[in-house]
Amino acid sequence: MSLINGKCALKNGYSDDSISAASTSDVQDRLSSLELRVQQQEDELMVMKAALADVLRRLAQSEDSAAAAKKQQSSKGQTPLREAYSMSCIANGSSSSRKSHRDSSTVSIAKKETLSSAAKRHRDPVISQEGEYIKMFMRGRPITMFIPSDVENYDDVRTELPPERLKLEWVYGYRGRDCRANVYLLPTGEIVYFIASVVVLFNYEERTQRHYLGHTDCVKCLAVHPDKIRIATGQIAGVDKDGRPLQPHVRVWDSVSLSTLQIIGLGTFERGVGSLAFSKADSGIHLSVIDDSNEHMLTVWDWQKKSKIAEIKTTNEVVLAVEFHPTDANTIVTCGKSHIFFWTWSGSSLTRKQGIFGKYEKPKFVQCLAFLNNGDILTGDSGGIMLIWTRSTAEPAPGKGPKGAFQITRQIKAHDGSVFTLCQMRNGTLLTGGGKDHKIILWDHDLNPERDIEVPDQYGTIRAVAEGKGEQFLVGTSRNFILRGTFNDGFQVEVQGHTDELWGLAAHPFKELFLTCAQDRQVCLWNSVDHTLEWARLLDEHGHCADFHPSGSVVAIGTHSGNLVCLHTLYFFFLAFLCRADNQTSLCLSSDGTLLAVGSHDNFIYLYTVSDKGRKYSRYGKCTGHSSYITHLDWSPDNKFIMSNSGDYEILYWDIPNGCKLIRNRSECKDIDWATYTCVLGYHVFGVWPEGSDGTDINALVRSHNKKVIALADDFCKVHLFQYPCSRPKAPSHKYSAHSSHVTNVSFMHSDSHLISTGGKDMSIMQWRLVEKTSSLVHSDSSLGLGDSLLHNSTPRTLPSVPSVPHTPTEPLPVPASLPLSTQPDTNTPPPTPPEPLHTVTSNGQQDGSPETPPPSDDATSPSDNTLSPKDSLEPSDDTATPSDEGTTFNPPL
Repeated sequence: MSLINGKCALKNGYSDDSISAASTSDVQDRLSSLELRVQQQEDELMVMKAALADVLRRLAQSEDSAAAAKKQQSSKGQTPLREAYSMSCIANGSSSSRKSHRDSSTVSIAKKETLSSAAKRHRDPVISQEGEYIKMFMRGRPITMFIPSDVENYDDVRTELPPERLKLEWVYGYRGRDCRANVYLLPTGEIVYFIASVVVLFNYEERTQRHYLGHTDCVKCLAVHPDKIRIATGQIAGVDKDGRPLQPHVRVWDSVSLSTLQIIGLGTFERGVGSLAFSKADSGIHLSVIDDSNEHMLTVWDWQKKSKIAEIKTTNEVVLAVEFHPTDANTIVTCGKSHIFFWTWSGSSLTRKQGIFGKYEKPKFVQCLAFLNNGDILTGDSGGIMLIWTRSTAEPAPGKGPKGAFQITRQIKAHDGSVFTLCQMRNGTLLTGGGKDHKIILWDHDLNPERDIEVPDQYGTIRAVAEGKGEQFLVGTSRNFILRGTFNDGFQVEVQGHTDELWGLAAHPFKELFLTCAQDRQVCLWNSVDHTLEWARLLDEHGHCADFHPSGSVVAIGTHSGNLVCLHTLYFFFLAFLCRADNQTSLCLSSDGTLLAVGSHDNFIYLYTVSDKGRKYSRYGKCTGHSSYITHLDWSPDNKFIMSNSGDYEILYWDIPNGCKLIRNRSECKDIDWATYTCVLGYHVFGVWPEGSDGTDINALVRSHNKKVIALADDFCKVHLFQYPCSRPKAPSHKYSAHSSHVTNVSFMHSDSHLISTGGKDMSIMQWRLVEKTSSLVHSDSSLGLGDSLLHNSTPRTLPSVPSVPHTPTEPLPVPASLPLSTQPDTNTPPPTPPEPLHTVTSNGQQDGSPETPPPSDDATSPSDNTLSPKDSLEPSDDTATPSDEGTTFNPPL
């Protein structure tokens, strides 16, 4: 109460005229006095917390002592460690206090607690007094981790936030698979598009990216304001790590400063935002939005005032597009499955008039719409037909609809298959994009076809077409490509990515390259400096894990069916053999490259000797002892020992020279400084686990090569950065949002200059740059507000001095064939060697502040850890009129 009174006094003091006339020293003295009182009250609270913590600690110790005495009578003669382990298992659930910890990740420390440490961790798990080990419970299962010998007193161990931070530098990929009309060229020369929860502004001439990071889940649609500066993007609903819903909404933001201007629709939209459009006749004052609810609600907003003006149900069928009439501010048009509606907007009411097809065949889907210069409406449908709708001014004939209704005045056969997108050019001509025929057609002012060009099959079907510079145009495709082309010169790939969930990731041992593999069966090698694709190959099955040989010339890939694929990074030959496993879950080469360990879903670790710089493999042995599938593996620096984790939270150690023998006394391995650290369970990393974890929340973990930090990929769309070692429960971390699905993997580049993270359902690859903490960086997520300039990455990167060699528009893009695992290369004609990658660390993508995503606003849902709902709309479905690519062989370009 005294603190509240003090704050009130301070507030009243500032409003009092007498204080305004007081000297600066008097004000400073009063502020100092109030700060002192606040500090004293905080100290009193800390003392009270410490006292409460001590009571809880003593109570837990008393219960432990009673349980230990009872257990000692039934198991007399066991070692203290064994006794403590048996106590902590709680197989019979005899201790009610221990039951409360079975559903959460809890830690017990086998050292004597002091009052100060108990005060700091009064909510942490129960303490055991036996042995030199840490015990953590995961879903009721005990996990024992021995304290290294160099830790003299565990109570002195501290885990702080690391000084390093992450800044998003580059985003690989584009969401075209299940979206439409989401590629535009801005006056800044940047292409704007989205993937995951990031809106990307990509300058293809300067090879730079900027990023708007305000969204908290998948971005699903995009609209550009008539001024070509302000942009509106809509996102879907999600859930956070505690299962609380994250509300869908629309964000209006400035494409120059990348600052958020308004957040619209919190608590109004259901499931997600399907489509949106700015008004044109009134200079973009209003915004129309269609949500993804069953009724597909249409709402009209004065977005600058954040006020909803009108709302109405449209239809239970799918709605694919909404647009304001360019000259009539009171007319809104929507279209979708088997319908086109013309809405008259007056005040807070919306009146619907249905489009009458009359003698024309009613299409299954009205896919897209555009406006001609004379105000007529042009639609494209699933039958390949374009229809021109004109507002009637005369008395209608019988059966032709009411006066003022839009009627069809012309029909044009445009494409074989769907007319998927329409793009009105500045000079009055029209571009149309077809689905089945893959064609882009240029139409003159009278809608007569002038020219056409076909998008190659390997890029997928057309999703979006936008006007580019000069005679150029941009194309977004269902295979997640963005192409830039002309009718004379063909197409050049500007953006590309994977088309299914990613899991495999490996960084080159000494070059600025990294490799990804996904469930689309693609294996891609990326250049992290040029941000380009070096090459892509197609496997017969999808890769799940990967690791580079220390020579850098060979990469080993574990596949879903148990095949081990070894791919030469220059000559692309395959060496494949069966591992006798149904699924390879992890893979790790020893530091000298002579041994390969492959973790499998059949609970075994398979070992192979490696020779000829990764070209020859032979069976060495098998580690047997896990009772569940292998999740992670690490080698010791001398290549004699392996540490492994399994699906049932075991930590086991293996003696490889002595016949892959299981080491029973795990304390013997407590002082090994592992060559790599990817295991998610262990003394040096157990602090990364969140409270209440079920054991599946962490998908991947990696320690930096300099052994300073740990990067972590979790199930809540977050990338974390922890200090290494991380040996305290609930350790603090820097958290970063960009993915909109579970983050599947993370890997540091060889120099620790960058971190790569891969997404699951969002199919994205994020490249983060490690930076040291500076005064411009804020300290925590909780201190960020919507007004902060942290929603973006705006500093362009410096172009490298050595230019890359892109494909010229006149050259056809080479298309590699699908290479089966049994295929051998033609040794007489080796492929060309790719250019040496640059090692310049670029500065592209810097944020003005912290790279962490701030909360939307006071009235917005907090962007806490979140994950996709089970019925997220990432996957295409028939009812969205999205042409299927199933069964189509994908041959990605080099």
